[in-house]
Amino acid sequence: MAAVQWRSRERRYEAELQSCRLEAVPVEFGDYHPLKAITVTDTKSRRGTRKGSTSSSSSSSSSVVPDPLSSMLDGTDPLSMFAAASAVETPALSHSCSAGELGRKKREKEDDVVGTDFEPWSSKRGEILARFTTTEKLSINLCMGSDKGKAPSPGNSAVSEKVRTRLEELDDLEEGSQRELLNLSQQDYVNRIEELNQSLKEAWSSDQKVKALKIVIQCSKLLSDTSVIQFYPSKFVLITDILDTFGRLVYDRIWTMCSEPHPLPDTFSAEDVNDTAKETCLNWFFKIASIRELVPRLYVEAAILKCNRFLNKAGIQETLPRLTAMIRGIGDPLVAVYARAYLCRVGMEVAPQLKDSLNRNFFDLLGTFRQIHGDSVQNQLVLQRVEVPVYLTLYSPAINWILQCVSYRAPDPLLTEMMERCKKLGNNALLLNSVMWAFRAEFVAARATDFITMIKDCDEAGFPKHLLFGSLGRSLACADPPEAERLPILNEAWKVVTKVRSPQDYINCAEIWVEFTCRHFTKREVNTVLADIIKHMTPDRAFEDAYPQLQSVIRKILTYFNDFSVLFSMERFLPFLDMFQKDSVRVEVCRAIMDVFIKHQLEATRDPVILNALLHVCKTMHDSVNALTLEDEKRSLATLINGFIRMVSFGRDFEQQLSFYVEARASFCNLEPVLIQLIHSVNQLAMETRRVMKGSHSRKTAAFVRACAAPPPPTW
Repeated sequence: MAAVQWRSRERRYEAELQSCRLEAVPVEFGDYHPLKAITVTDTKSRRGTRKGSTSSSSSSSSSVVPDPLSSMLDGTDPLSMFAAASAVETPALSHSCSAGELGRKKREKEDDVVGTDFEPWSSKRGEILARFTTTEKLSINLCMGSDKGKAPSPGNSAVSEKVRTRLEELDDLEEGSQRELLNLSQQDYVNRIEELNQSLKEAWSSDQKVKALKIVIQCSKLLSDTSVIQFYPSKFVLITDILDTFGRLVYDRIWTMCSEPHPLPDTFSAEDVNDTAKETCLNWFFKIASIRELVPRLYVEAAILKCNRFLNKAGIQETLPRLTAMIRGIGDPLVAVYARAYLCRVGMEVAPQLKDSLNRNFFDLLGTFRQIHGDSVQNQLVLQRVEVPVYLTLYSPAINWILQCVSYRAPDPLLTEMMERCKKLGNNALLLNSVMWAFRAEFVAARATDFITMIKDCDEAGFPKHLLFGSLGRSLACADPPEAERLPILNEAWKVVTKVRSPQDYINCAEIWVEFTCRHFTKREVNTVLADIIKHMTPDRAFEDAYPQLQSVIRKILTYFNDFSVLFSMERFLPFLDMFQKDSVRVEVCRAIMDVFIKHQLEATRDPVILNALLHVCKTMHDSVNALTLEDEKRSLATLINGFIRMVSFGRDFEQQLSFYVEARASFCNLEPVLIQLIHSVNQLAMETRRVMKGSHSRKTAAFVRACAAPPPPTW
C-alpha cells in the first residue's frame, strides 16, 4: 500500500487577521454617552476577485456587557435622550468634504483664535474679589464621603466586583458624612476655599483620584447657594479656581499617558491617542455623568471639556451645545448666568472658533432675562434686605464676560442684532450697561446718540443712569463719535452726572467723562468740569475719600494739555490742586506735574503765571523732605526741581534772573544738588553779565555766589 504524505496547507496569517478584524466606523459623541448601553457592530466584507466588481457587506449588531451605570436605570435616561436630540439639532460634520473645503476650514480655524487684544479672565479676577465683599457670616456645607471605597485587589478581576466597587465609590461621592462650617467671616471663607484647592492638589499627587473628584464636586455644589447673595460673584471666582485646577490635572494626566513612546504633538487628533488613555478619559466622563445634581455635574464636565480632544474630533463641538442647553434647567437666574459665563470662558480657552455656542448662551440669557424681575427673586431680596440696584450689579461681571466673548471679532450685523434684541426687552438697563462695556469701542462710539436715547428710556429705579453714562464714557474715551455729535453727547451726559447726589458715585462717573472733555474740547469746557467737581467734592471734605479718582483727573488733563500757559490759565486748576491735602498724595501730584513740564516744555519761559505756580509745586515737593527721606528720593526730587530751574530764562534782564535764583535758593535750601545747580547757573549768569554789561553787577553776583556756597542750616 502506497504511503500517503500529508502536507500542511499554506496559511496567510496577515490576510486572515485582517479579515477577522472589526471594521472601524466613525463613532458619534452620543455613542460615548456613559448612560447608554454599549453595543459593538461587527461588519464583514466579502471582496470579489473579478475586476470591476462591487463589494457587498453584511453587518450584525450584538450587545455586550452593558455599562454598570446603564444597568442601574429603568427606561431611557433623560440625558441620553437630550444628547440624541442635540445630535439631531446639530448636524454632524460631513465626511465627504473635498480637499479644498478641508483646507479652507483649517485656515479659518487658524485665523479664528484668541489674540492679545482679548482681555483674559485673569485680569478681571482681582477686581471682582475686591468689589463684591460682605460683612455677613458665611457657611460651607461639605459632604466629603467616607474612605470605605477601596480599589479591588489585582487578583480579583471579576466584572461584578469591579462594578460594585465603582458604584460604591460613585455613591460615596454624595452620601458621606456631612461637615458644615458656620459663622465664617469673608477672609475665613477665602482661606478655607484655598485649603480645599491645596487639598485637591495633595490628593491628586498621592494618587487619590476619587478623593480629588469628591472635593471638586462638593465645591461645585457651593455655587448653588445664594444665601449671602452679595458675595456670590467672589464665591464664583474662588470656586472656579478649583475647577480650573482640576481640569488641568485631568488633562495633564491623560496627556502623560499618551506620551509613551513618543509625546503627542500640539495639534494631535484622536487617532494619535492610545486605547489606555481613551479608556481613562471615558472613565472620567462616566464618573462625572453619575453626579445627581445638575449644577456640579455641569461645572465639573465643563472643567474637563478640553479632554474631549482625546476621544474624537467633534467632541467639543457637540458637547458645548448640550451643556448650554443644560443650563436652562437652573432655576436661579444669578446661578444660571454665572454658569453661562464659566462655559463661555472654557469655550474661549478650548475652542474659540465655535461661535454658535457663545451666541446661543447670550440669546438664552435674553430668553430668561425676565426671571430677574420675577416674584421669587424679589422675595429673596426682601429676605436678605438687598436693594434691586445692588442686586443687578451682581450680574455685571458675568454678563460683561459673556458679551465680551460673543462680541470678540464679531461682525457688525451680529452686534447690531444683539443691540436690537436688548432694546426690545423691558427693564433692559443691566443688559444695555454690559453691551456698552463689552462691545468694541468703535461700534459704540459710532452709535453713541442711539445709546443715549436707550439710556433715557431706561427705568431709573432699576439701574442708575449715571452707571450707564459711565459705561458709555469708557467707550468714548477709546473711540471718537462723529464730530457733530460730540457737544450734544457731553451736554446730555453731564446733565445726568451733575445731578448725582452721592459724592463717590459722582466722582466715579465724572472722572470717566473728563477724558472725553479733554480729548475733544478746549480749556473752557475743562474748566467748567473742574468747577463742578470742586462744587461736589468740597462739602464735608468728600475729596478725602476720592484721592485716586482726583489723581486720575489730573493725569488725564496733563495728557491732553501740555502747554502750561494754557493749563495755568484755567481758573479752577489751582483750586482743584488744593483739594489734595494729604501730604503723600499732594507730592505725587506735584511730581506728575513736573514730569510733564520737563518732558514737554521745549523752550525756556519767563511767564510769571507759570513761574509762580511751578515754584509753589516745587516748594511742595521740597518741603516733603525730612531726616527720614531716602537718598534716592532726594535725588529724584532734586532732578525735577533742577529741570525747572534750567527752563527759566529772563533773557537780558539779569536783575530779574538773579532775583529768581535768590528766591529759589531760599525755597530749596535742603537739597544739595539744587544748590549746586544754582551755583552753576549763577556763575553762568556772572559770565554773561560781564560779557554784556562789562562787570557792572559783578559785586552783587559774587556775593550771591558766596552765599550759595555757604552750608545752609537744616530746617527740619
